[in-house]
Amino acid sequence: QVHLVESGGGSVQAGGSLRLSCAASGYTSSLNYMGWFRQAPGKEREGVAVASGGATYNADSVKGRATISQDNAKNTVYLQMNSLKPEDSAMYYCAASQFVLRPLVSQGYKYWGQGTQVTVSS
Repeated sequence: QVHLVESGGGSVQAGGSLRLSCAASGYTSSLNYMGWFRQAPGKEREGVAVASGGATYNADSVKGRATISQDNAKNTVYLQMNSLKPEDSAMYYCAASQFVLRPLVSQGYKYWGQGTQVTVSS
């Protein structure tokens, strides 16, 4: 019903920036929550930033450095990340759902993309 495809990952130096994109297709009109999660090797998946209507939710670890935005015409959500740190290195996943109790908790999301790798070198 819903297909999510991420892009925009890559390798950058610490202090650099990346803009990740997530394109949604299928039945997208009911996706009230869309956002980004990340998982580093050996670590648990964590929420990064989520958008729901006019509200946004950001993890403490990226506050001030990450901005989530949406282009409704393109059914795309973006994650602009600045001042990247090596600890930001992870596989970044786009996720979406109709409703979740906790926006930054991954277990509540129904749809997931394949992920895009972000590597930040020091």
